[in-house]
Amino acid sequence: MTLSPLLPSSPARPATKIAVVLRDDLLGWQVANVTAFLAAGVAAGVPELIGEPYADADGTAYLPTLGLPVLVRAGDAATLAACRARAVGRGLPVAVFTAAMFSTGNDHDNRAVVAAARAEELDLVGVALHGPRNAVDKVLRGTTTHP
Repeated sequence: MTLSPLLPSSPARPATKIAVVLRDDLLGWQVANVTAFLAAGVAAGVPELIGEPYADADGTAYLPTLGLPVLVRAGDAATLAACRARAVGRGLPVAVFTAAMFSTGNDHDNRAVVAAARAEELDLVGVALHGPRNAVDKVLRGTTTHP
């Protein structure tokens, strides 16, 4: 398999970055759930970010994962809305998780609750994005390190 140009072929600093921004009032289980959901969205939306499969010394095969670290940041509702708007404005791929999605149990209903609100009205609890390092840094303006 040929390495993706989005992934570093050595320990060098990658040219792109993956970030997840979570609302700062989420419960522990919600943090884990939203982060996993959004990271999967980045993986599905930008499949070139998937690294090579893993294998242990015994030859047991394991699934590949994202080939870049995922930066996890935090902010209030207004900060998440601003991050979403900046990412969309820069043309970066974005995944969203809204508060209403906690009450659904499937992908169909998740898409329906997102489709029911205009972009500015989304009750965001998480946003994920991928893009060039500088662009992602500008989108993340106003966020803090997640505790």
